[in-house]
Amino acid sequence: MAISDADGNFLAIDVGEYGRNSDGRVFREGSIGQAIIQKTLDLLQPSCLQGENNKPPFPYYFVVDEAFPLLENLMNPYPRRQLNNTKRIYNYRISRGRKSIECAFGMLATKFRILNTPISRKTEKIDTMIKALCVLHNFIRLHDGVFTLPSEIFNNDDEDGNHFEDEFQQNNQQLNRTRPTNTAIELRDRLRSYFIQPYAALHWQNKYITGTV
Repeated sequence: MAISDADGNFLAIDVGEYGRNSDGRVFREGSIGQAIIQKTLDLLQPSCLQGENNKPPFPYYFVVDEAFPLLENLMNPYPRRQLNNTKRIYNYRISRGRKSIECAFGMLATKFRILNTPISRKTEKIDTMIKALCVLHNFIRLHDGVFTLPSEIFNNDDEDGNHFEDEFQQNNQQLNRTRPTNTAIELRDRLRSYFIQPYAALHWQNKYITGTV
């Protein structure tokens, strides 16, 4: 399990869980999840969302998929059975944010093909190897350049919206036992409302709920 920045660099990794375990279980039992749940991570202090300087500050948060719990510093999608237009837009924006970590894992596996096959080594050596590959990945990213682009350019990616729609339709929701607090629910609702404001909306985001640009 890992956290990445917008350029695909790993900021934190947690190595050693069995691959057959669900993401939710890995999160709950791993060091990253425990630090987020117990609020022991040294996160930045909450700050105002862009364009909302006169409103209460918003806590910094990680973007995750539906396998993870909803927490004050962890924003996951709305369940598919509860979707309306504004929730679909929120889910789309959250999905866009998750592209960074998906790309990071993709680049890691592409660079180091050993990750695409069973590794015939002792468990403790495999853990050390994975950590080393993540460090090498970051080293290569820092020397090869970055891939972040202005938000408008991303409109050319997955222009038909199939990538995101397919992701929402995947039947891979996993049970997690961390119940969201009222504060976390309110924060997600506030973020949902923020994404449709003129100063925060993407000019093409409505096409993912209406089928038009």
